Amino acid sequence: MNHAFVAALAEASETAESLAGRMGIHPKTVARWANPGRVPQTRHRAEVAKILSKDVADLWPDVFNRREPVWFRPWVDIEREAVALRAFQLAWVPGLLQTEAYARATLAWEALTTAEIEELVSARIDRQTILTRERGPLFVAVLDEGILHRGFAGGRPLMAAQLAHLMACADLPSVQLHVVPSEAIAYPGLNGPFTLAELPDGTRVAHVDSQAQAQIVDQTSELATLERRWERIRGEALPRGRSLDLLREAAASWT
Repeated sequence: MNHAFVAALAEASETAESLAGRMGIHPKTVARWANPGRVPQTRHRAEVAKILSKDVADLWPDVFNRREPVWFRPWVDIEREAVALRAFQLAWVPGLLQTEAYARATLAWEALTTAEIEELVSARIDRQTILTRERGPLFVAVLDEGILHRGFAGGRPLMAAQLAHLMACADLPSVQLHVVPSEAIAYPGLNGPFTLAELPDGTRVAHVDSQAQAQIVDQTSELATLERRWERIRGEALPRGRSLDLLREAAASWT
């Protein structure tokens, strides 16, 4: 439990319900902030700290020890709060399902030092704890089959280990994995990857990748477009059982 946050609530004569009322959010959202590793979204931290007459660092010290890039932190906060995540990936295994070696390989050609790469890899692996924590989000991942057959400089062992890890992740109660087979005709996923997040109050936001800096999308019209594309992409994907069969075949091809 985050004892500092709980104590600050008591000192300010606030409860989860009263604080939620002042901020216009659901009390369950505030209650979650008392749990280890549950940090409010960036937009809420300063407001909470002001109401409780505390510094953000006093309430959530881990905020200042974070490894992920500053521009990516708002999305990590959303992941932590989400009750459901739906992700489509065209070229990579989703970051939440990557091994360390695979994550490192995806960064190998960036203009980064070895230390910077290791920081980013550690941050990516740290994010994965949401899939195994109590009451973590449901994560539905749809992958293009090409991902399963694309190698890296690390050679066959790297991909064999990554696909074995994917199969292990698919056994988690919080994970549903689906694959769009290579025989599928052109479909909306070819336009690029994205992730849809549903928050406890029903709010939906999206994260859209690009060759430049990724962006968070919260405009209703853009979300509606992504929702429609998700349904069409999901319609092209194989059912879970057949997806896992395809994954096992791909894993065997790397051994």
